[in-house]
Amino acid sequence: MNKVMLIGRLTRDPELRYTQSGTAVASFSLAVDRRFSNQNGEREADFINCVAWNKSAEFVANYFHKGKQMALEGRLQVRSYEGNDGQRRWVTEVVAEQIEFVGSKNDNNSGGGRQDYQNTNQNAAPTGSNLGLGEEIVFDDNDLPF
Repeated sequence: MNKVMLIGRLTRDPELRYTQSGTAVASFSLAVDRRFSNQNGEREADFINCVAWNKSAEFVANYFHKGKQMALEGRLQVRSYEGNDGQRRWVTEVVAEQIEFVGSKNDNNSGGGRQDYQNTNQNAAPTGSNLGLGEEIVFDDNDLPF
């Protein structure tokens, strides 16, 4: 089974592109807090590369930006390509299959709460209800370490 579930904040605005065949693809990175502190008592985060396709890609590009909190369900993918220098490069990323808003209504320009978008059902419209996942973390973009 290959299933990944993340809650984190976008480290940069999503990058929306289109393939030659017109398929939308969005690349973004999530900062996901670890549950424990390091030896100095500081909380650390992992920075995880993610990709969304088709309508999910457009959804991410339209409604999310740097610092916005997101819940994501997807699968881990490892792929390789040959770089310009002829060297083989490996990329590990999460392919998003379901994306949801997390946070308060004031935190999300779309009206907040919960918005679902499942990549597997391209005709599905976002739904609205209260997500209720954990506590909201309030911070300023200047608090991000990047």
